[in-house]
Amino acid sequence: MKRRVHAGARLPGTRLVLPGARTDAARLAAYAGVCGFPAGGPLPLPYPHILGFPLAMRLMADRAFPLPLLGLVHTRIEIIRHGPGLTSADRPELAVHAEELVPHRRGTEVLMVTRACLDGELVWESRSSYLARHRTGHDGPRESAPAAEPLPAVTGWRVPGNLGRRYGAVSGDRNPIHLHPLTARLFGFPRAIAHGMWTFARCLAEAERTSGPAESARAAFRAPVLLPADVTYAARTAPGGTRFELRSGDRVHLTGETSAPPA
Repeated sequence: MKRRVHAGARLPGTRLVLPGARTDAARLAAYAGVCGFPAGGPLPLPYPHILGFPLAMRLMADRAFPLPLLGLVHTRIEIIRHGPGLTSADRPELAVHAEELVPHRRGTEVLMVTRACLDGELVWESRSSYLARHRTGHDGPRESAPAAEPLPAVTGWRVPGNLGRRYGAVSGDRNPIHLHPLTARLFGFPRAIAHGMWTFARCLAEAERTSGPAESARAAFRAPVLLPADVTYAARTAPGGTRFELRSGDRVHLTGETSAPPA
């Protein structure tokens, strides 16, 4: 769990599959409540990521996986819905694999891919990057800076100190950096931090509330939200989708965008 990252590390060719994944109604309702999605209707766009998360955890915890599971930080995500979307009654086949290791100026990133299929047809997919922080001998690619012109503020949220534990309970992601100040300090954070997937889901729920369901969404996690916090959701909606960001003061925590389904 605390393995070192070695030069020339290689990813295992493992592909984990869960046939007939089921959605628990109570857990889905709790997730929607924590993230701000409405009850009923199609599954929230990020929810298949939650269903596939145990597969990703199993793969990343395997001895053959080259990065330490503890302390991994989610840096980016892209989700695409193909077709009308999954419902809670669907039983998709979920498959997860690690696709790529990428040098980063603060360590090494891994690209994890999750796909959901119904009757052999791809209906949903996500691509997530996770960073294992360690010393490097190179600068690596630097992330592009946020747009110079800030998006207009839409609303503000008070993020409570126990959010990491609440979201961890509904998502299954109990990374110590999210749970308590003490465990977060072991990995270099002064306090527990919010899950990146919560910040993404909360912003997406707000974007869809004002502009309708999204066909795809992507986000870059730029700075952690230290818990508790007061944050501002800012956005600009156009016919093709919504650009959004989450910030506190001048600090931008997340930038992202949605794409609307074809008219």
